Parts: sequence; C-alpha cells; structure tokens
Amino acid sequence: MLRQIECIISGRVHGVLYRDFARRKARGLGLVGMVENLPDGTVHVVAQGDESELNRFIADLERGSIFSRVDKVIVKWSNAEQAFSDFTIRYNNLSDRF
Repeated sequence: MLRQIECIISGRVHGVLYRDFARRKARGLGLVGMVENLPDGTVHVVAQGDESELNRFIADLERGSIFSRVDKVIVKWSNAEQAFSDFTIRYNNLSDRF
C-alpha cells in the first residue's frame, strides 16, 4: 500500500537550499510528492512511497541541508489517495524562484 507523509518543518529553512535538498533526497529514495515554502517561514512537504523509504526521508528532513537549522519536524501519516508523478518544488510566487 502506498503511504503518505505530510510534514511541516520549522527552523532556518528558507533561503538555505532546503527545498532543493528535500527534492534530491526524495528522488534518491524513489519518493514522489512536493515541497514548498510557507509564508510563516516553515516548509511544507508531502511525500508518497514505501513506509521504510518515508522513514529514511523523515530522518533526512530532520537533519536538513548543510546551510539549514531544523528545529522541529511535525509528521502526519496517512494512506496515499492520489499519487504524484514526480517530486517537485512548488513555487508560490516569482521571487520564490530566485
């Protein structure tokens, strides 16, 4: 059964390549989903795949990129209802791309 996690990551996670880090780690584990910055300074991740790979991904999210500082990762587990086709970065506005 395809499992899903939805995570909110807080700390210094904006402007430190955290989304790119999450995408690379997810793709390396064969996961699909998306990552995006939220206006409150947190990062939102939805990932789908095998439960063991999702657990490895959570450990990566907790560690973070070399430039980030992760204070907290809140994880919500569920069964995946709609599958993503890839793991992508979701950009909320034009300035978010630079």
